[in-house]
Parts: sequence; structure tokens; C-alpha cells
Amino acid sequence: MPEPIRILLADDHEVVRQGLRRFLELQQDIVVVGEAGGGRDAVRLARELEVDVVLMDLVMPDGDGISAIRQIREQTPAAKVVVLTSYVDDANVFAAVQAGAAGYLLKDVRPEDLAAAIRQVHGGQAALHPDVATRLMRRATQPPGAGFTPRERDVLRLLAAGFANKEIARKLAISEKTVKTHVSSLLQKLNVQDRTQAAVKAVRERLVE
Repeated sequence: MPEPIRILLADDHEVVRQGLRRFLELQQDIVVVGEAGGGRDAVRLARELEVDVVLMDLVMPDGDGISAIRQIREQTPAAKVVVLTSYVDDANVFAAVQAGAAGYLLKDVRPEDLAAAIRQVHGGQAALHPDVATRLMRRATQPPGAGFTPRERDVLRLLAAGFANKEIARKLAISEKTVKTHVSSLLQKLNVQDRTQAAVKAVRERLVE
């Protein structure tokens, strides 16, 4: 008989972890080996416990889920991550998949479907909620930068040209606070950490003229 799939539960709500553990422990081929209430603990325990699959919430204290996914994939590449969340917006979906998530499910998933998804991911397949799959397909067929607003395009063009927020605000006749809001949105949509990475990606992928 093959070794059971080793699971780490990462969610800041203890009642959610208890419910998941109670169901998963009924599965003969699945064993819950640890629980984490935050992103940093999830990264540490995934490494220390040599887990096969991490069920990861996205909104947690002490390190968010997206960052934790990225670190787990870097530090424990054998571990697969399945996002289990209440959020299915484009920003979270794309960021999670780009960070390395192999699955993305909503918390209203049926228990038997969750167990099946764990087995799929452990076997090397993806496990995606239908809405998530649709969003990813739509994104794949869009031209680069299709998700930007006209104003975000203006800001990105000037950012890539090396202008600071104050200069961008003056050139576009908007407030510096508004520029910061647009920059923050751009960083999220581009899935980068800072302005420099955004500028490099914009030029490399020809998102600006």
C-alpha cells in the first residue's frame, strides 16, 4: 500500500482547520501532519514536516498566502500547494497561480471534491474551481496588458521611462496619491514586488510603447 499523502493545513481560523482535519482523517490515503495559523508558520512547517500538499488560505496574519506559496515552492519544491479560499477575484487567482499554486478551490467545495483535488494535485495534475479555470483561460487569450485601465497604461508608460510619482502626477495632472494607487494596482496586476521590476517587465513584454 502506498504511503499516505501528507497534508499541512494553513488557515488562521482554528474552526476551519478542525473541520478540514476531521474530514481528511477519514480518508485512508490522506494524513494531516500539521497545522499553521499564518504564512510564516506554513512555510516553516512545510519544510520541516516534508509535506506533500499544503491547503493554503490566502488571507492570514504573519505573512500572506501568496508570499507563502512562493516561498514554499522555492524552499520545498516537492510540496504542492492548493489554495482554499473564499476569494475568486482576478488579482488573487493570477497571483496565486503565478506564485506556483497547483490548485485553487473555494471553501464551499464539497468534501469529496476536496479529497479528489488533493489526490489530483499530488499526482501532478491541476485542480481548479470552474470559475478559476475560466478566468485563467480568458487571461491566456488576452493580449499583454489587456487588463490595464487607460490611466494605468499612462502611469506604467511614465514609470517605465523612469519618472518618480511626483513627476508622473504633474505630467498627468492628477494627485500624487492617485498615482500611488495606480502604481499599487499595477504591481499587483504585473505580479511584481516593486517599481523597478514593473518597469523591466513592461519593457520586456512590450506593455508600453
